[in-house]
Amino acid sequence: MDAPRDIVSIEGLVKRYGELIAVDHLSLHIQAGEIFGLLGPNGCGKTTTIDCALSLLSYDKGDIRLFGEEMSPTRYDLKRRIGMVPQEVAVYDELTVRENIDAFCALYVDDKRRRRSLVDEAIEFVGLGDFEKFRPKKLSGGLRRRLNIACGIAHKPELIFFDEPTVAVDPQSRNSILEGIVRLSREGATVVYTSHYMEEVEQICSRILIMDAGREVAQGTNDELKAMVGTGERIRVECPPPSEATLETVRRLTHVRKADYADGILACECANGAHNLADVLGVLAEAGVPYGRVYSEPPTLNDVFLEITGKELRDESVA
Repeated sequence: MDAPRDIVSIEGLVKRYGELIAVDHLSLHIQAGEIFGLLGPNGCGKTTTIDCALSLLSYDKGDIRLFGEEMSPTRYDLKRRIGMVPQEVAVYDELTVRENIDAFCALYVDDKRRRRSLVDEAIEFVGLGDFEKFRPKKLSGGLRRRLNIACGIAHKPELIFFDEPTVAVDPQSRNSILEGIVRLSREGATVVYTSHYMEEVEQICSRILIMDAGREVAQGTNDELKAMVGTGERIRVECPPPSEATLETVRRLTHVRKADYADGILACECANGAHNLADVLGVLAEAGVPYGRVYSEPPTLNDVFLEITGKELRDESVA
């Protein structure tokens, strides 16, 4: 069996702005067909990393290869195989939806007949069939985001970079965008997805790299990242007040880090363990404490980031 092929290979990337190190010796490898997530607070270096990978920015040190070949500003043969959906909506206000998609597709595809077919597919893909004669200013924010995506994917790129494509969009548009990205992957595209919305990355990405201050702080699958830290379940049990002795018994359970009772809720924070919920409920049952609704929340990527860096992942600082 052939070894997995790296579509993106970055080794030891360093990018400085004067005294500021925006990307600090970052390395990553992305294989064909992956949805690879870059996660981290605003200003952590995600967009700078993408711009360096695409040779839109020069960099101080490192090696960048796309499709196994060295990337440079003049590698137009490689650039034709790449799509880019930027964080900011980048379309022409004076053109209609169809005209915008056609204009971007024309950068890669000369044949008008083939381009017409590709534009039709892109419009259908993002669900803008009822809006193709509209100009961008007449579209909602979510629809403009969809147009932005259509402009980046119409030429059928093999590698697509999505830089925070769901910022400030409604839940319906967000779901549509995420479903579309998964569909692109299933159709053979390799996707690099950057976001500071951890829920999205957990939902669609096969592997994840978490950045902070230009550096990698963790990398792996969802399960691998969560196994790196001690944070486990958060358990909430609706019940009448347990005795202090019962509460103390819960606190002494092997994996329980903290247990408190307030406002009708027994709240427990646990380390990783196979039977945390069963253990807590067992103590209540043995003490004769009836309980109602039970909530068990597994660890999140925010828990991983908070434990590793001491920061909340969703950082609203200036990018």
